[in-house]
Amino acid sequence: MITVDPYLYFNGNCEEAFNFYKAVFEVEFHYIGRYKDVPETDRSLFKEQDNKIMHVSLPISKTATLMGSDNAAAHKETFSYNSFSLSINTDKKEEADKLFKRLSKGGKVRVPMNETFWGSYYGIVNDRFGINWKISFEVNGLKTA
Repeated sequence: MITVDPYLYFNGNCEEAFNFYKAVFEVEFHYIGRYKDVPETDRSLFKEQDNKIMHVSLPISKTATLMGSDNAAAHKETFSYNSFSLSINTDKKEEADKLFKRLSKGGKVRVPMNETFWGSYYGIVNDRFGINWKISFEVNGLKTA
């Protein structure tokens, strides 16, 4: 089964927005991580070392998770985006690879599919139409990205 979850970008007020969504939907965060939480081994990818949101996930239904982050300076240099991404979570690693490969045709790979420090098999591609896709397979069964 494939799920599609909206991924929203903010200019420094992601935490404020997601606290609002948390109250609106009366749910708790599944995950909230800040740029300062990135391990030193991956620090070169992120120049911000503050309390801005690197990633937040908020399950708003049994099948939908609202996700977001603050626009990090690191992304501005390497990431072209439209203020949103479509996040696809698959049941199988092979399915994630298949979708990523198909979406990459004529597009630009931003982050190749790989295992992450937060427990996902994950990649980012900007398709040939300019739409950003975050593809993931949750290795540990938890939806975090």
